[in-house]
Amino acid sequence: MAQTEPNLDHDISWFLLPSCWAKTVVALISFLCFANSYDGDFVFDDSEAIINNKDLRAETPLGDLWHHDFWGSKLSSNTSHKSYRPLTVLTFRINYLFAGGFYPVGFHVINIILHCTISVLMVDVFSILLGGLQFTNKGRRLNLAPKTSLLAALLFAVHPVHTECVAGIVGRADLLCALFFLLSFLGYCKAFRENKEGHNFSVFWVLVSVLLGAIAMLCKEQGITVLGLNAVFDALVINKLNILEIIQKLLRKDKLLESAGLLRKGLLFRITLLMSGGASILYIRWRIMGTGPPAFTEVDNPASFADSLFVRAINYNYYYSLNAWLLLCPWWLCFDWSMGCIPLIKSVSDWRIIALAALWFCLIGLICQALCSEDSYKRRILTLGLGFLIIPFLPASNLFFRVGFVVAERVIYLPSIGYIILFTYGFSLLSKQAKKKKILAVAVLGILLMNIMRCALRSSQWRSEEQLFRSALSVCPLNAKVHYNVGKNLADKGNQSAAIKYYREAVRLNPKYVHAMNNLGNILKERNELQEAEELLSLAVQIQPDFAAAWMNLGIVQNSLRRFEEAEQSYWTAIKHRKKYPDCYYNLGRLYADLNRHIDALNAWRNATVLKPEHSLAWNNMIILLDNTGNLAQAEAVGREALELIPNDHSLMFSLANVLGKSQKYKESEALFLKAIKANPNAASYHGNLGENVHHKRFVSHRATEICSSGEDTPGFKTRFWQAANGKERSVR
Repeated sequence: MAQTEPNLDHDISWFLLPSCWAKTVVALISFLCFANSYDGDFVFDDSEAIINNKDLRAETPLGDLWHHDFWGSKLSSNTSHKSYRPLTVLTFRINYLFAGGFYPVGFHVINIILHCTISVLMVDVFSILLGGLQFTNKGRRLNLAPKTSLLAALLFAVHPVHTECVAGIVGRADLLCALFFLLSFLGYCKAFRENKEGHNFSVFWVLVSVLLGAIAMLCKEQGITVLGLNAVFDALVINKLNILEIIQKLLRKDKLLESAGLLRKGLLFRITLLMSGGASILYIRWRIMGTGPPAFTEVDNPASFADSLFVRAINYNYYYSLNAWLLLCPWWLCFDWSMGCIPLIKSVSDWRIIALAALWFCLIGLICQALCSEDSYKRRILTLGLGFLIIPFLPASNLFFRVGFVVAERVIYLPSIGYIILFTYGFSLLSKQAKKKKILAVAVLGILLMNIMRCALRSSQWRSEEQLFRSALSVCPLNAKVHYNVGKNLADKGNQSAAIKYYREAVRLNPKYVHAMNNLGNILKERNELQEAEELLSLAVQIQPDFAAAWMNLGIVQNSLRRFEEAEQSYWTAIKHRKKYPDCYYNLGRLYADLNRHIDALNAWRNATVLKPEHSLAWNNMIILLDNTGNLAQAEAVGREALELIPNDHSLMFSLANVLGKSQKYKESEALFLKAIKANPNAASYHGNLGENVHHKRFVSHRATEICSSGEDTPGFKTRFWQAANGKERSVR
């Protein structure tokens, strides 16, 4: 297929490298930008999508991946976000199996490799978009814009806004989607490899393109938009249609198909294939996902909950301008832009209206040039740039359905292609007019170097949650979630005093932030500030009556205040809202033990172990309660059952050893004591009871569930239950 296009390479001063060397340079520079993220931790959403996602475990059937969302919840669940990305989850599962556990290095390395691969593919993609599509007689595609395609690929590879996708492991969804998106586009281009005069094309490669688009969508929802872009490319580049001319002919009711030659060149047939494939893919996904929309809250996307259509429209457009600004100046980056980070615009007197005006001024100017320019090449470049900028962004635009975020850097990974097309074309126009082209080239080189440094800095911030969360304080100081996450990170490290400060600020910024109230209340409970803890937890369940974790923590506080009936009611309310809640059953059993309702306590702990067989504390308390009430045979049976499920738990060994000693099974008891001491040699009570066992004495089994490493003797029965219930794992962060 011979198509003569203007050559942008004539207008710019840039490096000219052979194709293989150009791709090598792009790969190395893209690797350099994000290499320091390879040994980062699991951060932010990685915990829910990977660590807490049961779909990654070998015991979960592979078939479940096709019925669960990205976070491991059933698509039919009311709490599901409907993010259907089974192929991305499958790659996480493969990472987990090959690594033999949750080791983040392997996950990060794959993300870096994916970005490098995508950046290399961008050399070919930009050569087509900027230089046109032309093949040799042997079917080999020619790169008609080697310099501009290299420049554009480098600009893509080093764009700092991509850091979230590369350094954040959950960004793999965007990376995989982009990979198959580009492969679909390149596959569609291959359909015209044997095309000499625009008449012939390969149906096979069109269908392959549709299949790759489907795979892209199974990685992330944006992938389906490639089919629309393929149609735009076909119309503008393959058929060289003039959009304005077509609109005019439609208005005049001309015989469009005959005059434009659409049937002769097969455009309608190809578009029919693309539309049919896309409709089929969407229908299948709709059937799997169900008809219910995802459930989001007002703090996730406040503009979408505004009553006024005007307020919604004006804020959506402001969000678009922020996304455009992140592409233009990616200096202020944040892991989360929700929850008060961007206050709503409620009046036209708000100065931020200027951003909307600037955005639409630029867009309208570009659209007018794309439609009305007499230069056909300019029309195609601008239309393709706008197409790649806008079409992949549509699923995140709030136009078709509500999304669960305000601004998300990850969703502009693909739209950045369109921005770079426009930037590169603008650079070529400036170079054409400039007398000293090398000065412009140095300026662009400076932009590349600054972006490389910014990528490296931002990647280092994504290495740990502490750095990531603190980096957001200066960008989004009004974001309650930022303060909440800083507080959570401090609390996890044991710095409760500092954590309280950030939790209080999160609640101040968002008085309905129930998770911050829950965590703050939990810390105050641990510091024995029970009155304020109860007030916060009571307010949390008043705001969100189905907040099971807050109900459970409220029950713990009420139990501490010796208001046992209220505590019991709170525990049962928590279980009502979360039927499979082993920790709540455990704490309920502790309450019943305090009230000497032994049968109820045993039943509650048994429920906890049924729901969570590895619940060591519940097993231990059952053994000790049965031991203390003289049911040695039953205590022994429960202890053996527990050790079969958790064979390496030294506290269970110790409890069972005590029971066996009381039953005069000294030899077996001694063996278990020795195993417990080997597992935890610093527990003085283990050594003491072993000594008594050696001398054939009866053992005293009153001790704490959490054996203190200090070696102090353990307290009595009821104290033991209280300490176990106060453990950090009992709260939801």
